[in-house]
Amino acid sequence: MAQERVVAVSYPVDAEFTSINAEVLGDLATLRYTDGMPEDERADVLRQAEVLTGLRLSHEVPAGTLQSAPGLRFIQLLSAGLDTVDFDAIAPDIMVAGNVGAYAHPIAEHVLAMVLSLAKRLPQGNTALAAGRWDRGTPTATLDGAVCAVVGFGGIGQATARLMRAFGARIHAINSSGRTGEQVEFCGTLDDLDRVLAVADVVVIGIPLTAGTRGLIGARELGLMKKDAILVNVARGPIVDEEALYEHLRANPGFSAGIDAWWDEPRDGAPFRTGYPFFELPNLLGSPHNSGDVPGIMYYAARQAARNVRRYLLGDAVSGVARREDYARLP
Repeated sequence: MAQERVVAVSYPVDAEFTSINAEVLGDLATLRYTDGMPEDERADVLRQAEVLTGLRLSHEVPAGTLQSAPGLRFIQLLSAGLDTVDFDAIAPDIMVAGNVGAYAHPIAEHVLAMVLSLAKRLPQGNTALAAGRWDRGTPTATLDGAVCAVVGFGGIGQATARLMRAFGARIHAINSSGRTGEQVEFCGTLDDLDRVLAVADVVVIGIPLTAGTRGLIGARELGLMKKDAILVNVARGPIVDEEALYEHLRANPGFSAGIDAWWDEPRDGAPFRTGYPFFELPNLLGSPHNSGDVPGIMYYAARQAARNVRRYLLGDAVSGVARREDYARLP
């Protein structure tokens, strides 16, 4: 008799989550939900599991458990980013995958909202009107014919590019291969970053945070950009140097930035703080890292994650598998 294949689900679930997992995976594996289990029972389930699906592993799985899970071969995260994963706590023969593209469509809409707001100078115009100033003499920008550089051309980047093209923008893409089947004017790798930054009217950061992308956009890179360019970051805060961005915004009032991903993001009701007084600047538009938060998105993400697990169980190629060397040196 074939050995039972166990998929452990460590994130909190309701009836909809369990229904999704059962629909996608129920014919291939036994599903075990560990949230709320006593620690010894949860550890026993993880020792039996071949697959683990989770959201925040450090909160959901007891320390050391993943090093002593002999049958575990694949970990699937509900989140797209993997920069919060402690790879040292996971045996090296276990594959770890992010949920690539699961949040792409709402995040792309958020990018477009920020870009249009900044291109049309809506924050500055609103502030001027509130102060009694009728500033009709300052021109706004158009996306028609503008160069939009998308740094990180995965699910979010490609969804963003499709929306931008509808407004007439020309897409310059940066990804790991320098190739894409999407409709772009230029596609290159990070070796082409300087060239792309110099010609861009809009730069969208959608690349994962890894050891190689931390501080990718610093004072030198910002200096390459046009004085009236727009920078939007919906990836991770540390990809952009915080001090460098603040000083560049302060020194170049025509330059603007939309920030959804911050350098120090609070948890559990703690107050939000920045290292520099960004919100004193008229050319900064911020949001609380909620670009992907729309009704039903976590159910959609759970279905996407389950489909990737299904591909693994069937022996098919899976998406979003991390290269450990990219994350091993992250603090």
